[in-house]
Amino acid sequence: MPIPRKTQLDPLAIALLLVCCMFWGFQQTLVKATMAEVPPVFQACVRFAGSTVAVALWCRWRGVRLGMATEPVGAWRFGLLAGLLFASEFACIHAGLQYMLASRLTVFLYSAPFWVALLLPRFIPAERLRGGQWLGLGCAFAGLALAMGEGLWGHPAGSAYPLGWLGDALGLLAGLMWGLTTVVIRTTQFARVQPEKQLLYQVGVSAAVLPLVSWALGEPWSFHFSAFATGSLLLQALVGGFVSYLAWMWMLGRYPATRMSVFVFLTPVFALLFGAWWLGEPLSAGLLGAMALVGVGIVLVNRQPGAQAQPAVI
Repeated sequence: MPIPRKTQLDPLAIALLLVCCMFWGFQQTLVKATMAEVPPVFQACVRFAGSTVAVALWCRWRGVRLGMATEPVGAWRFGLLAGLLFASEFACIHAGLQYMLASRLTVFLYSAPFWVALLLPRFIPAERLRGGQWLGLGCAFAGLALAMGEGLWGHPAGSAYPLGWLGDALGLLAGLMWGLTTVVIRTTQFARVQPEKQLLYQVGVSAAVLPLVSWALGEPWSFHFSAFATGSLLLQALVGGFVSYLAWMWMLGRYPATRMSVFVFLTPVFALLFGAWWLGEPLSAGLLGAMALVGVGIVLVNRQPGAQAQPAVI
């Protein structure tokens, strides 16, 4: 049965996006706080392994059949592609952190909404942004760059990273992988697969691929976790890698991806706020101004058009 699609974000979608971005921002701080005990890529391995089990159990409880016979013909190929793109995004992020400041890499990572806005309308014209919406996307990105601060070219800390250009390239590639994942989910037969199965492909492939990345980076593995690390990994797996991503998959099937994507600019801003609250990191007036700029960008991208279009279906 066709899935009814909306041309605008409603209050439910906005609330879900805000909660997801807030948790993802908190998760960045949580990962940073756990790195003293568990290396970052190994954290991702454990997170996605736990998420895979959680999603599989959820599918069983909901009666979602996991066999390929229940999917559109060829959908499994695009599922594997989405999973590989998803895993590649995280591999690029963690590899890039070796060569560049995390804040600078974040600026390049959050180029993802631009990739979605550029690529998705080539397949789905209804996802095309208008002039004012592009201005909003630019405002949101400018707010992110202002919030990150150290991500700007010419910062003195950059001299400590002679291979910073490689970190920049990996961050940009991670953003592209993120954008391409969204495009695959929205434009192929994979769009007709249940959100639970879409998520299972992504976390399952990541759980299989990321251990190889962790091993290649020489990260030490240990399964003797403290109570804090255990709680952190459970929260990352069950809320970060299961509940929040499942909500995102559900929304991708019902709302415009280009309008959803601009909300992700809030994630690193929330991360900085949580870092200031939990880790005692500095909170400046510039950060508050950046939040306002991101907010203006979100409003511009999601501003209601003069004439309401009819809902689309897939």
